[in-house]
Amino acid sequence: MERELAMEVVRVTELAALASSSWMGRGRKNEADAAATAAMRAMFDSVSIKGRVVIGEGEMDEAPMLYIGEPVGNGDGPEVDVAVDPLEGTELVARGLNNALAVVAIAGKGRLLHAPDMYMEKLACGPLLKGRLSLNDPLETTLMKAAAILNKAISDLTVTILDRERHESQIEVLRRVGVRIKLLSAGDVAGAMAPAFPESGIDLYVGSGGAPEGVLAAAALSCLDGELLGRLAPSTPDDLERCRAMGLSDPLRILTMADMVGDGDVIFAATGITPGDFLGGVTYLPGYRAETHSLVMRAKTKTVRYIKARHYLPNKPFLSEAALL
Repeated sequence: MERELAMEVVRVTELAALASSSWMGRGRKNEADAAATAAMRAMFDSVSIKGRVVIGEGEMDEAPMLYIGEPVGNGDGPEVDVAVDPLEGTELVARGLNNALAVVAIAGKGRLLHAPDMYMEKLACGPLLKGRLSLNDPLETTLMKAAAILNKAISDLTVTILDRERHESQIEVLRRVGVRIKLLSAGDVAGAMAPAFPESGIDLYVGSGGAPEGVLAAAALSCLDGELLGRLAPSTPDDLERCRAMGLSDPLRILTMADMVGDGDVIFAATGITPGDFLGGVTYLPGYRAETHSLVMRAKTKTVRYIKARHYLPNKPFLSEAALL
């Protein structure tokens, strides 16, 4: 993929973040999500790709925009798989909480896992632990291994996990072993990315979350030299059949990074909507301007670029038309 494409993708996440940020704290997550989705779809029309959404807002009959299978791009340029989450953390925006993102990942055609919309068990780590942990190990064993490899006391290890009822037993293990715990109210992609950023202070991400979010996080971690191991959690015979229909002959096997994002180049971009651990949120400035904070990364080069942009909102036609200024 052309490296210039990375900057084009950032423009997509920036507009989605700007569109949804007006809904921060207003308790209307569906409106915030719809604004981000519509903006992202509109901006994709200017990107020189022949893209197809493999992870999006749902099936065609369930979501009017950016549905799975929808073509995106202007039809020029490379054929690519596209994974999107226009608003990763709808509840975070609705409640004005941290770590909401607009996210896009792009890889060569056929590279991204066509992830079903179900839970995925996940284990995410940074470069120092990459290739040295197993999703088959009991959680307590994983924690002991990680502490030893990182040369840390177990009490100095910091683990993040979504604060959900389904994680009660895992949280109990974390507390019994004595690690530091950061409970997340939402923000599955940002949570899984955190261990690859030393400044986050997070060593591991554990627990289960959405499978599509798992693939997006794997795309990010492939650029950061981190790792995400996943295992789908189908709960019904219909779920198993959906997995097989998507090409997963063994739905319960451990999914590696190669399974989820392939072994070629990946471009990942994210723009903060609300302030977060590694990106600032959208800030509105005097004179009808707004500031965004984004990052864009490539797996091929492992380059991570942080981009701070100031936008003159009247020159954003889509935002004006949507009355979101």
